[in-house]
Amino acid sequence: MSPGYCAFYEECGRNPLIEGSLIPPIVPCLNYSRHLFFLQVCPILDHGENNTRACCSLKQLSSLEMSLTLSKAVLIRCPTCAENFAHLHCINTCSPNQSQTVKITKVMNITQLGETKEVVVGYQAFLSTTFADGAFQSCQNVRIPATGGLAIATMCGRYGAKLCNPQRWYDFQGDSSNGLAPLDIDFRLVKEGDTEGLPKGVIPYNGRALMCNETTPSGGQVCSCQDCQESCPSVSHPPPPPGPFRLLGTDGFLVISLILLCLLLFAFVLYISVSCLAKSQKREDEKKGKRKGRGKDQNSNDVTQRLIDPSEVTCAERNSMAAQAFLSLEFRNWGTFMATYPLTVLLLSAAVVAVFAAGLKSIELITDPVELWSAPDSRARQEKDFHDTHFDPFFRTNQLILTAPDRKGHIYDSLLFGLQNFSGIVSKDLIIELLKDVCFAPLSPNNVSLTDCAVNSLPQYFQNSIDNINAKVNMTELGVTKEVDWRDHLIYCLNSPLSFKDITDLGLSCMADYGAPVFSFLAVGGYENDDFTNAEALIMTFSLNNYARNNPKFKVAMQWEKEFLKIVQDYQKSPANNFTFAYMAERSLEDEINRTTAEDIPIFMISYAVIFVYIAVALGEYSSWKRILVDSKFLVGLGGILVVGCSVLASMGFYSWIGIPSSLVVLQVVPFLVLAVGADNIFIFVLEFQRDVRRPGEKREEQIGRVLGNVAPSMLLCSLSESVCFFLGALSTMPAVKTFALYAALAVLMDFILQMTAFVALLSLDARRQDNNRCELLCCVTVSAQHPKKPNEGFLLPLMRKYYAPVLLHRYTRILVMFVFIFMLCGSVFLMFNVTVGLDQELAMPQGSYMLDYFKYLYKYFEVGVPVYFVTKRGFNFTTVEGMNAVCSSVGCDQFSLTQKIQSYIAIPANSWVDDFIDWLNPGSKCCRLYNANINNGTFCPASELAQRCRRKCMVAPPDGVLRPNVTQFDRYLPDFLGNRPDLQCPKGCSGMSLFILLSSRFMAYHTPLTNSQEFTAALLKSRELAHNITMGMRQIPGTSPDFEVFPYTLTNVFYEQYLTVVPEGLFNISLCLLPTFVVCCLLLGLDLRSGLLNLITIIMIVVDTVGVMTLWDIDYNAVALINLVTAVGISVEFVSHMTRSFALSTKPSHVERAMEATANMGSAVFAGVAMTNLPGILVLAFAKAQLIQIFFFRLNLVITLLGLAHGLIFLPVLLSYFGTSTFFFHAKAKASQELETRTNTRQVYNNLSYEDNEIKLDPDSEKAVTDASGPSTIKEKVERIDRF
Repeated sequence: MSPGYCAFYEECGRNPLIEGSLIPPIVPCLNYSRHLFFLQVCPILDHGENNTRACCSLKQLSSLEMSLTLSKAVLIRCPTCAENFAHLHCINTCSPNQSQTVKITKVMNITQLGETKEVVVGYQAFLSTTFADGAFQSCQNVRIPATGGLAIATMCGRYGAKLCNPQRWYDFQGDSSNGLAPLDIDFRLVKEGDTEGLPKGVIPYNGRALMCNETTPSGGQVCSCQDCQESCPSVSHPPPPPGPFRLLGTDGFLVISLILLCLLLFAFVLYISVSCLAKSQKREDEKKGKRKGRGKDQNSNDVTQRLIDPSEVTCAERNSMAAQAFLSLEFRNWGTFMATYPLTVLLLSAAVVAVFAAGLKSIELITDPVELWSAPDSRARQEKDFHDTHFDPFFRTNQLILTAPDRKGHIYDSLLFGLQNFSGIVSKDLIIELLKDVCFAPLSPNNVSLTDCAVNSLPQYFQNSIDNINAKVNMTELGVTKEVDWRDHLIYCLNSPLSFKDITDLGLSCMADYGAPVFSFLAVGGYENDDFTNAEALIMTFSLNNYARNNPKFKVAMQWEKEFLKIVQDYQKSPANNFTFAYMAERSLEDEINRTTAEDIPIFMISYAVIFVYIAVALGEYSSWKRILVDSKFLVGLGGILVVGCSVLASMGFYSWIGIPSSLVVLQVVPFLVLAVGADNIFIFVLEFQRDVRRPGEKREEQIGRVLGNVAPSMLLCSLSESVCFFLGALSTMPAVKTFALYAALAVLMDFILQMTAFVALLSLDARRQDNNRCELLCCVTVSAQHPKKPNEGFLLPLMRKYYAPVLLHRYTRILVMFVFIFMLCGSVFLMFNVTVGLDQELAMPQGSYMLDYFKYLYKYFEVGVPVYFVTKRGFNFTTVEGMNAVCSSVGCDQFSLTQKIQSYIAIPANSWVDDFIDWLNPGSKCCRLYNANINNGTFCPASELAQRCRRKCMVAPPDGVLRPNVTQFDRYLPDFLGNRPDLQCPKGCSGMSLFILLSSRFMAYHTPLTNSQEFTAALLKSRELAHNITMGMRQIPGTSPDFEVFPYTLTNVFYEQYLTVVPEGLFNISLCLLPTFVVCCLLLGLDLRSGLLNLITIIMIVVDTVGVMTLWDIDYNAVALINLVTAVGISVEFVSHMTRSFALSTKPSHVERAMEATANMGSAVFAGVAMTNLPGILVLAFAKAQLIQIFFFRLNLVITLLGLAHGLIFLPVLLSYFGTSTFFFHAKAKASQELETRTNTRQVYNNLSYEDNEIKLDPDSEKAVTDASGPSTIKEKVERIDRF
């Protein structure tokens, strides 16, 4: 075939068919002459001097260069792509064999300067699919850093990146309506060897398209990994996340739990078997006379147990009984003194409480969630403070998500984009009223105007102009004329949000009225496969400047949001409202939490009232209807409640004095905790007093002192254990947990002190009233019926002694109980490892809150998650070539640069100002130019200036296509770049930023949608891992400071960081709380390690079982749950420690009998004082509106109380009956105590006390030896035996 020739040549004027183009639509003349020219614009056609032939003139080259400039500005990140893009247009315009690949289809006559010329306004271009596919593949992954989107999406019209293919790509390039093509080009892609339908003489162009991982003939570098998958280095894939722990092919925790179950059951069965064998052997030995079954006491009476020599009593045992005697004696004296002067004690107690409570005048309540849940020295807080200091606080977000489920959609036949589905929500009659009183203006932070307000919404594609929405125009495309309107503009903008002008004849910009783009994923939601117009929701985001809480402008923003919520809520109630929508303001979370707290205060008040009524009723004796008003304990119950309230007020006042703020958690939990602890002590004290009988000649005050001496050591044991427990819990790093622990510790301690003072005095006054037969509340009224002289055991004590304890401690029942509780423990261990860690923010909202609807809409319709910034601290040199390459992601950048590493949990890759700066400097764009004349010669020339005045480029294009400024150029041009506002002529720029970016920069990306706390926590962890990897890599760059660091910042990090450490933090806190329960129990029981250990084991089982039930009842483990678990340790002490001490001091001869006595006597008081005090108040909380209260206060406290009750009154008595301290040990203690009290060494043996069902017990004080100079003598007084502690 003969060589081709020029189909057209030179320029003949403007295309009369095109108006409003982005560049002058200069068209060529119809000419068939040949021309020889050295090509600079099209190096692909350069064959050397005297060998280069072309069908274009200098004017055509200039116009071609202008046409390619805007496209190259987007594609220049990948030199190979830019080269392939220019390749074909150079072939079409300048190839000497032009006639072989081009067929003219449309010409026109135009007259210019009186001369009529025939011009080409349309032609067909034939190229092979091999070349087209190769060129397309080299460009399809090139990204635009500013948006994170693909460049191909802006060059494929209606199809976007996902539906774009080579044919559609070239069709868009050849469409003169795109604002870049000066004439219509009909690209025909022909398969190799396919000649059917080809015009005569036409040979489809089949040049070689470069692959994106190849260098260009002109020396351009290979494309970066981010823009070209083929350029990515071969790296090993990161290890998959660890799978579930498995053993023997199944759940590892289940296997461990089963092994633990088998071991415990085997150990228990072995213990039972050995015990049975030992008892059987003992009986046989007794039958054979190997052991003497009876002995004599000092009075020659028979005893059933062997005689104990004093040498068998250890020093520890002597110290134990001495401690018990000392505590009882001291508390007895103290109680007598308090009861003797009740009014003085009450007055002094009230004065002390008033002094402490006066601090409440300066109380500070923490309501800021950041201050409440994130420690000031935590990593997330430090990163937040750094970000807010260097970049200002993250802007305040106010958002609406609108849907129209009842509106029907329609199909729109677009002239440019074909058939398009429009959902009902995407309709013209959508009217949005924007509020712009306070705004976040990213492009003009120092000179904010109404049009600078950052409101992201779909109407911003029309610049919030009703005129633009209503605009219509007739347009002709490929010979078809139709009307184009807002829908065509919207389709284009949703797919090309960075465009300053659409491709329709409307000629509207896609930029918002404040000059920045509105990305489609922030304007619409609920779409699939980028089918934006079929979205189910519209998203409106109002961004406000944020300020510190002590800044006056913070109140302005809060007021704006208050008005915003009011307007939105009024609109939602309006009958004219056709939309279903959800909304939120930045203040909404805090507002709703405070609102629900206020609304649930009556629930807490009712809860406390129910507890008060129960205490007042349950403390009464009710021996006779005639004395019901005398024997009631209404005022005593009220006094107990007041003691609890005063202890809480004193604690809060004290910490307010010293400047430790409180929180709503303290107000809700601490009174409940102190009430549970205080009520138990009140019941133990009052019931012991009611069951006691005043001795002959004993004063009322002495009786109260004696009773207090009996029970106060047990009260001290529990209160001191709990107080020390909570004080140690204050070592927690979580502010909410720390504050709660401090307030609770002092409140429990104050409660005990007030019980030992004010409550003893109050009981003394009530006993005086009762002795005088005066009615309660009506003190002047007396009754004739006398108080019975026998002790009042009430209803519960006989029931537990006669029925409950014998059944519980039956031989077979005990075995069943041990089996059940061992199974519960092992099952809870398995469940504990499966508990969900976290707290979804929806749970903090009350039922019916508008925020619940917002969260539902957010998770359903949003296509991206929260924004994440990767922030660089000072110490990195951006001005060097190595520094730029370590950050950027375009051609020539390091394969493992900062922006190329950001990929984990990232929906939209990070944009980089370094990439934009390099693109801005590129001589192929109009961004960075210099004046070439007059007084401005050599200074920066903005893109808005005419090209004739600014022909000088800032930099010269490098041969290899890798443009990097030197340090001098970097410092010179960076201020101009930072002051440049992006526009049609120059889409690059960073207006609103300052030179401070050289000290600290941030690179923004978006997480994938995150819907629960587990995903937020995982995203935080992964982003930190990625940031650390980036830090280590950038520290290798020469000139980087050794302490340089990159960290990820997301607004939610301060809330979810706690879940990275809440498990070890919880183990630490609970362990600290368990420690004093063991130590104090051992010390107060005289170094009784076994009792302390059994006490500790039971409390641990309660905590473990509680966590197990949390898993079953969908209660997540978090800081709120941790507070309740710490509380559980305190409440468990009440259930367990009283019983343990009662058993340890019992003098019954066998374990089972001692367990029965402890269960009946102390168990009844614990049941009435702890369980029945807590349960009514807890059940009332079920009616609270706040989900947080329902889950973590109702459910969890109910679980804690029921499990504590079960372990304290069912499991512990059985456990003590098997493994409790031996009877021999404590009988030795009793006799050692008698020896200590009589201070005599005359007796050589210690006799065990005999046990009878109806035992006549001698009070130690009535048996006390009186010694004078003549010798020892003993006075014994027998009194009626009563069941007491």
